[in-house]
Amino acid sequence: MATVPTAAPVAVTDAGAIRTITVQRPEKLNALNASTLRALAEAFSAAAAAPDVRVVVLTGAGPKAFVAGADIAEMNALSAVQGRDFSLLGQTLMRQIERMPKPVIARVNGFALGGGLELAMACHLRIAADTAKVGQPEINLGLIPGFGGSQRLLRLCGRAATLELCLLGTPIDAARALTLGIVNQVVPAAELDARVQDVAEQLARSAPLALRGLLDAVHVGGECSLDAGLEFESAQFGLLFATEDMREGTSAFLQRRPPAFQNR
Repeated sequence: MATVPTAAPVAVTDAGAIRTITVQRPEKLNALNASTLRALAEAFSAAAAAPDVRVVVLTGAGPKAFVAGADIAEMNALSAVQGRDFSLLGQTLMRQIERMPKPVIARVNGFALGGGLELAMACHLRIAADTAKVGQPEINLGLIPGFGGSQRLLRLCGRAATLELCLLGTPIDAARALTLGIVNQVVPAAELDARVQDVAEQLARSAPLALRGLLDAVHVGGECSLDAGLEFESAQFGLLFATEDMREGTSAFLQRRPPAFQNR
């Protein structure tokens, strides 16, 4: 496993085609301050540009938290203008992750609260330990979600659940988060690493250009009319016929062998 230099407080490691980005502020339960948001943006930009990276796993250091929220001590001193800028900094990162051309898996190993849940929801897949807790507790601080929580929760689990989580500010366990559609899978904590690895390896074996086309189609389709989304899907579908990976995939199927996709 190779370690890729990046700005603290974020660690980046590579294992084959899988890159893991870790928020490493365990003494603060990996709380997001401005420097951490900027370091994450740098790490995701590098992952997007790295030709050998096919999948990204995002997680938090230590046994207790994925990310327990934004850094309250830093926020306490902000003015109204600075608070807006902090929100925009976080929202820009979340959009960057959401629009990544490679699949991003959130490994939710513990608390994912406030900005932590917002960070997880920006990822394409969320796999949680059964001990994880998620929520939007900003109301208890006299605030509302600032990194997109009110909007992504609404799209993931609907109006009723969004209002419950945001108005009451009470965290829910991983099992209920799965029922609401906030996370994709819940596994015993001891099996979290193995499950994330299995999913990441499956994605790493898939055709990278097809993965990118699918991510783009779902992202565009979620923000436009059905007709426009269908038109975009057809265009992406047709473009993939110009790739060597499409020929390899269909040939491998006909020859009853595993495909070997080359990202071209």
